[in-house]
Amino acid sequence: MNPIFQYWYFHLPNFVLAAVMYTLLGRLLLSLFVPPDWKNYIWRAFVRITEPAVRATRFVTPQALPQVIVLVFAILWVMLLRIALFAVLGSLGLLPSVNG
Repeated sequence: MNPIFQYWYFHLPNFVLAAVMYTLLGRLLLSLFVPPDWKNYIWRAFVRITEPAVRATRFVTPQALPQVIVLVFAILWVMLLRIALFAVLGSLGLLPSVNG
């Protein structure tokens, strides 16, 4: 059996969290050069994909912080979620093995 399918419970959440994390990073970098209400379709896609993570981060961060700082914290929170996924599955012995 293909290890991707065999360990889907690790690969699928890890892939989704990685995609959100790197999209947040892209949004952060783009936000340094473009206005927040830019109508470009790429910018709108970045905002649409990352908005749930940004809203969750905004919920736990002070309202006085600027959006750029909230984006940085959102990246860090998603990175910590990926590490927690790895740690929890590792402690349960459910991580994919190198030897198959």
